[in-house]
Amino acid sequence: MAQVNGGRLFARALKKEGVEQIFVLSGGHIMPIFYGCRAEGIKVIDVRHEMAAGYAADAYARVSGKAGVLVTTAGPGILDTITAMGEALAQGVPVIHIGGGAPQGESETGPLQGQIDTVKVLSTVTKWSRRIYDTHRIPEYVSMAFRHAYNATPGPVYLECATDVLKTMVEEDDIYYPELYRTEAQPFGDPALIEQAADLLIQAKSPVMILGDAARFTAQYPEAIGELVDYLKIPVMSQVMCRGLFADEDNPMFKIGGASLPAADVVLMLSVNNDYRVGKARPPLFNPQAKLIQVNPDASRIGYNAPAHIGIVGGATGVVKQILEVVKSKTAKKEDLSWVQKAGQMAQAAAQPYVEGFTSQELPMNPGRCAYEVSKFLETEGRDYTVICDGGDAAQWIKAAAKAHRPGQIVNYGPMGTIGTGAGFTLGAYCAAKKPVLYYTGDGSMGFYLMEFETFLKQGVPVVCVVSNDSSWGMIKLSEQFSNPEEVKKGHIANELSYMFRYDRFPALWDGYGELVTDPEQIVPAIKRGFESGKPAIINVEVDRHNMSPVTKSFGAPKK
Repeated sequence: MAQVNGGRLFARALKKEGVEQIFVLSGGHIMPIFYGCRAEGIKVIDVRHEMAAGYAADAYARVSGKAGVLVTTAGPGILDTITAMGEALAQGVPVIHIGGGAPQGESETGPLQGQIDTVKVLSTVTKWSRRIYDTHRIPEYVSMAFRHAYNATPGPVYLECATDVLKTMVEEDDIYYPELYRTEAQPFGDPALIEQAADLLIQAKSPVMILGDAARFTAQYPEAIGELVDYLKIPVMSQVMCRGLFADEDNPMFKIGGASLPAADVVLMLSVNNDYRVGKARPPLFNPQAKLIQVNPDASRIGYNAPAHIGIVGGATGVVKQILEVVKSKTAKKEDLSWVQKAGQMAQAAAQPYVEGFTSQELPMNPGRCAYEVSKFLETEGRDYTVICDGGDAAQWIKAAAKAHRPGQIVNYGPMGTIGTGAGFTLGAYCAAKKPVLYYTGDGSMGFYLMEFETFLKQGVPVVCVVSNDSSWGMIKLSEQFSNPEEVKKGHIANELSYMFRYDRFPALWDGYGELVTDPEQIVPAIKRGFESGKPAIINVEVDRHNMSPVTKSFGAPKK
């Protein structure tokens, strides 16, 4: 009979889940897992900071729809991932985090990297956190981890295994490998509630659909979304993880829903977390008379912050499929476009502040103009490229300027506003989609994980990073003039960075391409040169220090 150690058991359990790569940073406590993954054909992708590995696993899940896997060494290696785990938890992204541990046989004796109860710490930023004590049970715990990661609202989970447990050799014939231990099915809605929802949508004069981020993970019937939208002429608002998932954004119906919410009489909310990003589903963003149909596989999300006039426990696309069948049985396809036209006009009006930035002729250029020029490149040369949106104010501009033509094409942080995710997101998104990456960031966020460019080089990631450089923490600096004007008169504090820091010189370390750009007309040519270089490139764009996105203005600017 053959013997295997705990590291190999982890690898075999991951392979059964279809895991193709893990994101890691080197550490002695976890080397058996690396060796096991190599033996099982799972790629081990190492980074320069554990946080970047956590963000990479997160982005891999967002783009692929499958859980990302992160492996970190004991103590500080695990603790270095706290923000990444919090980001995945807040956004509802399935990440499997495996941490090493000090030898179990030395517990309570002060061993290396064994001073902190990391299982307890990680329990605050994950859905489920456990320690494995018996080598034989590693495959069982891995199966449990995946089941919890995908359940209801997806999210990160944590498994810890001491290094002596990983190294222990066991008889392979004694190992129980769970089979059929989780379902990929999504719940369908109560038929009576489905009929009520269908009736409400049929009677609606001005319906809107919101595709919440978590709908990314109940997308088994994607065609139902587009068909219902077309059948009843329902404008759509898509949160970032659903952009491009159910329709190419060349279809205007999937771009105009957000601005028309204040006039909507019925809102079909699919896997939406009613937090600040949707105004908590309350006025003034929502019409106070609107009827809300809240659909979510997680019952605890239904009725959160706003009334669920109809609350359906179910997956986004499964419930829409049910609603569509009932709607078709009761009414003919809607041909009246008056509401769509009105919604389009509202969207056009709401977009005007962005358009002003996109078309500005100022020099130094408006940050909106920088994003717009990048979007020109994406529409002409990079329609299939992945777009990573990082930074505070910078991310708002590029999210508005770029279009999604496929699932997972646009990646941005969630409700925690976690800037600095860009480098890790770039790596994870590339591993998931194998598409070139346009990594767009502000200069503040650029500084978090610069050394991951060495990771890009090592892993062959085709990426050009465009830095919207306003020499400051722009979102906070600019919004403070509304929030604390008297303090700002005394001067900015802790909000300014070195003037036009030369990030474009960094690629010289690997004979890569970098360029400083001050003319908006030179942005597209510079990006082309960056991709043509065949190595990670940085385009450092000077933008002005006073214009801000409409999102930043909303933090306290006087209403016109």
